[in-house]
Amino acid sequence: MSSSSASVAACTPLPVLGRDVEVPLVTGEKVVYAALDYAASAPALQRVWDDVAAYAPYYGSVHRGAGYLSQLSTDLFEQSRAAVAEFLDLREGDQVVFTRATTDSLNLLASVLPAGTAVFAFETEHHASLLPWRRAGLTVDYLRAPRSPRQAVAALEEALRGTEGPRLVCVTGASNVTGEIWPVAELAEVAHRHGARIVLDAAQLAPHHRVSVRELDVDWVAFSGHKLYAPFGAGVLAGRQDWLDAAEPYLAGGGASRSVAREADGSVVVEWHQGAARHEAGSPNVIGAYAIASACRALTEAGLDTLAAREQELLARLRAGLAEVPEVKVLSLFGDGHPQVGVLSFVVSGWNSSHFAAALSAEYGIGVRDGLFCAHPLVRHLLGAEEEAPSECGAPEGRDGERSLNAIRVSFGAGTPTEHVDRFVTAVKELVSDGARWSYRTEAGRCVPDTRIHAA
Repeated sequence: MSSSSASVAACTPLPVLGRDVEVPLVTGEKVVYAALDYAASAPALQRVWDDVAAYAPYYGSVHRGAGYLSQLSTDLFEQSRAAVAEFLDLREGDQVVFTRATTDSLNLLASVLPAGTAVFAFETEHHASLLPWRRAGLTVDYLRAPRSPRQAVAALEEALRGTEGPRLVCVTGASNVTGEIWPVAELAEVAHRHGARIVLDAAQLAPHHRVSVRELDVDWVAFSGHKLYAPFGAGVLAGRQDWLDAAEPYLAGGGASRSVAREADGSVVVEWHQGAARHEAGSPNVIGAYAIASACRALTEAGLDTLAAREQELLARLRAGLAEVPEVKVLSLFGDGHPQVGVLSFVVSGWNSSHFAAALSAEYGIGVRDGLFCAHPLVRHLLGAEEEAPSECGAPEGRDGERSLNAIRVSFGAGTPTEHVDRFVTAVKELVSDGARWSYRTEAGRCVPDTRIHAA
């Protein structure tokens, strides 16, 4: 065993739900499922599930009841807010708003931007941070895909030069397609030097690396609980209060209002809350917030640096295995050797990516993602294709070097066993060298094994 293999083996993955779940193969056999789609939704940590289960019998309304369980739930909700603030290393005066996910967080921020705000975002963003700014009163400058971190910083510098008024820069922390880490601190410095603000989409960064708002000097950060090993549909927008307090609430309703009065002329006058409550109308998702806080504590206690080091060893193992398959092309924006999290996308010469992903699932019990990953401009840029991805199922008969118009993504994290990465590499090699063992067909837009026909 190599030293790298030994060190990975010596570091135990964190226990996650589903780690022993068996799934059926098309052959009728069963295998333990290899969940390699963490970038979409990471499995919940067992610790998080246990914490939520212990609290569940004590569930009560938040900020609305005098009873013991309501008071307990309110305290738990606010303690969860404090735990997230500590996890993100917020500055004094920053606040944490609980939302449904990163998408919800960035749409909330878009709704509070001052009229006339100019937004700057690279076309390489996930749709969650690419699309919310397309609304009345805002202008958006979509910057072209950079070829290096230095070019990204230079492009933002050029875009901001000579601009005035309220401006916001939106940048991802780590790409959900390539896993590459972006130069967030450098981009923040450029933004602030030109009087602009910056929001960090940390959906893919926070589960893998320490995120310090104070050190990165970003104005806001957004992330999703379901990518941070926490279930229940909650997310976070954290950062500066002023624009949030100056705007109308994202959602109007109970909890956001401090006072509602009927005037003599029949009109209704509302005094809105300041702070997080202003944008948390309705009964809050206390279980979701508590799950995020539990995940933050669990990752901190396990040691983010230790988890990141193990992930990097798994990533090196994965890349070394794929490098042995000439038909595999790994997608990259900044080039080989650039720091990345446990996310990697690729195409296989002569294969339709949907067919390849379906074969990994049906024949090996491996779950990956295929498609354009809600980052269509970036994937098309990396593939050099502007057309829509093909919907047909099956490997094309085409020429050597032909590639799909969509891609395959493998992603992993703190709960991934070494065996899952090894099984994936073995499966890729076998599929490329021997082909799929079954016939596949398109059903409801997805590539699935045709169990009626066995490809002998």
